[in-house]
Amino acid sequence: MKVKSAAEIAAYLAPIAEEVGVEIVEVKWERNNTLAVYIDAAGGVDLVLCEKFHRAVDGPLDELDPTFGAAYTLSCSSAGLDRPFKTEKDYLRHIGEKVEIHLFAPLFGAKYHEGTLLGIGEGAVKVETAAGEASFPLEKISKACLLIEV
Repeated sequence: MKVKSAAEIAAYLAPIAEEVGVEIVEVKWERNNTLAVYIDAAGGVDLVLCEKFHRAVDGPLDELDPTFGAAYTLSCSSAGLDRPFKTEKDYLRHIGEKVEIHLFAPLFGAKYHEGTLLGIGEGAVKVETAAGEASFPLEKISKACLLIEV
Protein backbone atom coordinates (compact mmCIF):
# COMPACT_ATOMS: atom_id res chain seq x y z
CA MET A 1 0.00 0.00 0.00
CA LYS A 2 1.30 3.44 -0.90
CA VAL A 3 1.42 5.82 2.10
CA LYS A 4 2.71 9.27 2.95
CA SER A 5 5.88 9.36 5.03
CA ALA A 6 5.80 9.40 8.80
CA ALA A 7 7.84 12.63 8.75
CA GLU A 8 5.28 14.35 6.50
CA ILE A 9 2.41 13.21 8.71
CA ALA A 10 4.21 14.31 11.90
CA ALA A 11 4.89 17.76 10.45
CA TYR A 12 1.25 18.09 9.36
CA LEU A 13 -0.06 17.08 12.80
CA ALA A 14 2.44 19.16 14.85
CA PRO A 15 0.31 22.36 15.02
CA ILE A 16 -2.73 20.33 16.11
CA ALA A 17 -0.66 18.57 18.76
CA GLU A 18 0.50 21.94 20.08
CA GLU A 19 -3.12 23.13 20.34
CA VAL A 20 -4.07 20.00 22.29
CA GLY A 21 -1.03 20.39 24.56
CA VAL A 22 0.91 17.32 23.52
CA GLU A 23 4.17 16.59 21.76
CA ILE A 24 4.34 14.05 18.97
CA VAL A 25 7.19 11.73 19.90
CA GLU A 26 6.95 9.33 16.98
CA VAL A 27 4.75 8.55 13.99
CA LYS A 28 5.10 5.22 12.24
CA TRP A 29 3.26 2.80 10.03
CA GLU A 30 2.65 -0.54 11.72
CA ARG A 31 1.14 -3.83 10.60
CA ASN A 32 -2.34 -4.01 9.13
CA ASN A 33 -2.27 -0.44 7.77
CA THR A 34 -2.17 1.12 11.24
CA LEU A 35 -0.87 4.66 11.60
CA ALA A 36 0.55 4.84 15.13
CA VAL A 37 1.07 8.25 16.70
CA TYR A 38 2.91 8.27 20.04
CA ILE A 39 2.49 11.36 22.19
CA ASP A 40 3.86 12.85 25.39
CA ALA A 41 2.76 15.74 27.59
CA ALA A 42 4.19 17.64 30.54
CA GLY A 43 1.64 16.23 33.00
CA GLY A 44 1.77 12.74 31.50
CA VAL A 45 -0.54 11.02 29.05
CA ASP A 46 -3.76 9.28 30.01
CA LEU A 47 -6.65 7.78 28.09
CA VAL A 48 -8.59 11.08 28.13
CA LEU A 49 -5.68 12.97 26.54
CA CYS A 50 -5.15 10.24 23.93
CA GLU A 51 -8.83 10.41 22.99
CA LYS A 52 -8.75 14.22 22.85
CA PHE A 53 -5.75 14.13 20.50
CA HIS A 54 -7.30 11.34 18.40
CA ARG A 55 -10.50 13.35 17.91
CA ALA A 56 -8.52 16.50 17.06
CA VAL A 57 -6.45 14.82 14.31
CA ASP A 58 -9.07 12.50 12.85
CA GLY A 59 -10.66 15.05 10.48
CA PRO A 60 -7.42 16.74 9.41
CA LEU A 61 -5.89 13.32 8.65
CA ASP A 62 -8.82 12.57 6.34
CA GLU A 63 -7.99 15.80 4.50
CA LEU A 64 -4.30 14.86 4.30
CA ASP A 65 -5.27 11.39 3.01
CA PRO A 66 -2.11 9.59 4.19
CA THR A 67 -3.02 6.36 2.35
CA PHE A 68 -4.22 7.89 -0.93
CA GLY A 69 -7.77 6.63 -0.40
CA ALA A 70 -7.02 3.23 1.15
CA ALA A 71 -8.46 2.24 4.53
CA TYR A 72 -6.24 2.56 7.60
CA THR A 73 -6.53 2.54 11.38
CA LEU A 74 -5.37 5.46 13.53
CA SER A 75 -3.81 4.55 16.86
CA CYS A 76 -2.87 7.28 19.37
CA SER A 77 -1.07 6.31 22.56
CA SER A 78 1.49 7.33 25.13
CA ALA A 79 5.12 6.95 24.19
CA GLY A 80 5.58 5.09 27.49
CA LEU A 81 7.67 5.69 30.58
CA ASP A 82 10.66 3.78 29.25
CA ARG A 83 10.77 5.35 25.80
CA PRO A 84 14.28 6.03 24.56
CA PHE A 85 15.55 9.60 24.43
CA LYS A 86 15.89 10.50 20.76
CA THR A 87 16.49 14.24 20.76
CA GLU A 88 18.39 16.81 22.81
CA LYS A 89 15.00 18.06 23.97
CA ASP A 90 14.31 14.61 25.49
CA TYR A 91 17.49 14.85 27.55
CA LEU A 92 16.86 18.46 28.59
CA ARG A 93 13.33 17.58 29.75
CA HIS A 94 14.70 14.99 32.18
CA ILE A 95 17.65 16.82 33.77
CA GLY A 96 17.74 16.00 37.48
CA GLU A 97 15.97 12.67 37.02
CA LYS A 98 17.31 9.12 37.30
CA VAL A 99 18.27 7.63 33.94
CA GLU A 100 19.79 4.48 32.54
CA ILE A 101 22.42 4.59 29.83
CA HIS A 102 23.09 1.59 27.57
CA LEU A 103 26.27 1.67 25.49
CA PHE A 104 27.36 -0.12 22.33
CA ALA A 105 30.68 -1.03 23.98
CA PRO A 106 31.96 -0.88 27.56
CA LEU A 107 32.97 2.52 28.93
CA PHE A 108 34.15 3.00 32.50
CA GLY A 109 34.13 -0.80 32.81
CA ALA A 110 30.52 -1.49 31.77
CA LYS A 111 27.94 -1.21 28.98
CA TYR A 112 25.18 -0.20 31.41
CA HIS A 113 25.19 2.80 33.75
CA GLU A 114 22.54 4.55 35.83
CA GLY A 115 22.44 7.78 37.72
CA THR A 116 21.08 11.32 37.75
CA LEU A 117 21.07 13.18 34.45
CA LEU A 118 23.09 16.37 34.82
CA GLY A 119 22.95 17.69 31.28
CA ILE A 120 23.78 17.36 27.61
CA GLY A 121 26.18 19.34 25.49
CA GLU A 122 29.20 19.15 23.24
CA GLY A 123 28.10 15.76 21.92
CA ALA A 124 27.92 14.08 25.32
CA VAL A 125 25.53 13.31 28.15
CA LYS A 126 26.65 14.03 31.72
CA VAL A 127 25.39 11.72 34.47
CA GLU A 128 26.11 11.58 38.20
CA THR A 129 26.70 7.85 38.80
CA ALA A 130 27.51 6.02 42.03
CA ALA A 131 31.19 6.32 41.02
CA GLY A 132 30.98 10.07 40.34
CA GLU A 133 30.27 12.32 37.40
CA ALA A 134 30.62 10.63 34.00
CA SER A 135 30.36 11.91 30.44
CA PHE A 136 28.98 9.57 27.78
CA PRO A 137 29.50 10.51 24.10
CA LEU A 138 26.17 10.42 22.24
CA GLU A 139 27.55 8.24 19.45
CA LYS A 140 28.42 5.55 22.02
CA ILE A 141 24.91 5.42 23.54
CA SER A 142 22.66 2.68 22.17
CA LYS A 143 19.75 3.65 24.42
CA ALA A 144 19.08 6.22 27.13
CA CYS A 145 15.81 6.41 29.04
CA LEU A 146 14.30 7.11 32.43
CA LEU A 147 15.22 4.62 35.15
CA ILE A 148 12.09 2.88 36.31
CA GLU A 149 12.53 1.83 39.91
CA VAL A 150 10.20 -0.85 41.17
